Amino acid sequence: MKKLLIISAIGCLLMGFTLQKETPEYIPQNQDPLKESIERGAEVYTEYCVQCHLGKGEGIPKTFPPLAKSDWLTKNNITNAIRVVKYGQTGEIKVNGETYNGVMAELGLYEDEVADVMNYIMNSWGNSYDSMITEEQVKKVTKE
Repeated sequence: MKKLLIISAIGCLLMGFTLQKETPEYIPQNQDPLKESIERGAEVYTEYCVQCHLGKGEGIPKTFPPLAKSDWLTKNNITNAIRVVKYGQTGEIKVNGETYNGVMAELGLYEDEVADVMNYIMNSWGNSYDSMITEEQVKKVTKE
């Protein structure tokens, strides 16, 4: 009887292994890299930026500048915007005719996160940027 139980248990175990299906790895085909970066950037924005710049990038008047339809972002050198996200900023900044004099702390983001959140910001709320910001581009930006 004991042998029968052992043989049955081994048989069930082996049968379970043979019936187990291998799950194929999903590999997205022809995904738009900018769209994927923007999606990841939305997550970074929600985690690190929304507290000051708010959910629609509108900022807080006289305290935190808007990112939505921001002339500073769209008319300024993109390297300066990357530098601010990467290293933070202190001092005056003029956005849409309004002067802000505050501090944005360095957030400690990885370069890929900086690129993703920049792609999100530059393509949201009325902003439009023609190129994709890459991790390699962010790596080249120094603190000055």
